[in-house]
Amino acid sequence: MTPDELKQHAAVAALRYMEPKLERGSILGIGTGSTVNHFIACLGEQRDLRARLEGTVSSSEESARRLKALGIEVMDLNTAGNVDFYVDGADEANHHLQLIKGGGAALTREKIIAAAAREFVCIADESKLVAVLGRFPLPVEVIPMARSHVARKIAALGGMPVHRDGVTTDNGNQILDVHNLDLRDPREMESQLDQIAGVVCNGLFVRRPANRLLLAGNHGVRTLLPSI
Repeated sequence: MTPDELKQHAAVAALRYMEPKLERGSILGIGTGSTVNHFIACLGEQRDLRARLEGTVSSSEESARRLKALGIEVMDLNTAGNVDFYVDGADEANHHLQLIKGGGAALTREKIIAAAAREFVCIADESKLVAVLGRFPLPVEVIPMARSHVARKIAALGGMPVHRDGVTTDNGNQILDVHNLDLRDPREMESQLDQIAGVVCNGLFVRRPANRLLLAGNHGVRTLLPSI
């Protein structure tokens, strides 16, 4: 199968998992990225399921635009309150369902919606599963005036930060992609990065990992739950 076909299969599997669990008035959180775009397209075809939704909360302006184009209501999180399910992809995932996210520069809003969600369903193709996080450069969202300061602090932690040139987040901030960080203890690194003045958010989803990972491969979609 092509990578695009695998992403579509993961998206369909997420809909099938959630369909019997979504009650009338549910709020659905929608992430960002190519796999999520398949999920949005599939959701647009499910009239019965959509009729049960009070609305959706989106992690990016791009996903919100796609949802609205299909006639799906997009709500502000402050109005929506709690989110029943949050569906999003990942740049990397380990067997504890800890993630690296932010390749699409939406990591801050993604982390907020994940924190508000009762259940976080991650959809990905099997290439995203790794034994140890860190092969994918770790995105860090920073206040523009603090970019150089944050880069120096990250370098002191052993990372090699690279400014993602030409990218501005939906929050008006910038992205540093950090290579070569030692992420054998991702929880500790998530905390250390959060404590640097000027960091808005980092792409480690460790304190709030996924609850369920739907991983698409050539032999179907398998479900991974967090290892204990």
